[in-house]
Amino acid sequence: MKKLFLVFTIASLTFVACNNKTSDSGETTTETTTETAPAETPESNVATVELNAGDDMKYDLSEIVVEAGQTVKLTLHHTGQSPATTMGHNFVLLKAGVDFDKFVLATATATEATDHIPADHAADVIAHTKTIGGGESTEIEFPAPPAGTYDFLCSFPGHAALMKGKFIVE
Repeated sequence: MKKLFLVFTIASLTFVACNNKTSDSGETTTETTTETAPAETPESNVATVELNAGDDMKYDLSEIVVEAGQTVKLTLHHTGQSPATTMGHNFVLLKAGVDFDKFVLATATATEATDHIPADHAADVIAHTKTIGGGESTEIEFPAPPAGTYDFLCSFPGHAALMKGKFIVE
């Protein structure tokens, strides 16, 4: 906010200095106009992420980059046609240091009722969407974790082999 104020102040002074005019009588006059600085909106601190997944068991992104301190607004679209019971997809963001393979192995016994998040590994998850089927979308909001690189995956059994990526917080 301080940088924005400083930039606006310098720009305003430059604008006023450049608008000084000399009248026919030799006097210097200053034209002034009123400008307002763009308001800092809550949206400026929101990282909007659109993630697509289809019946081919692939996310369209293998890397998502956000800034520390942002609110992440992630929308997952299932672009396929298969129902959630046979080809469901979700987005699961794991905490730093979680053993990816161990988590994935545990998803084999997780159920639809928990969105395929293994109950004994729920504490390993930063955020996750519900599991959706073809033609559906779901959205979540969560604060970006501290700077670092995190794993994300689809926890529907067997999907994480192809549906995974890195969530990078700068």
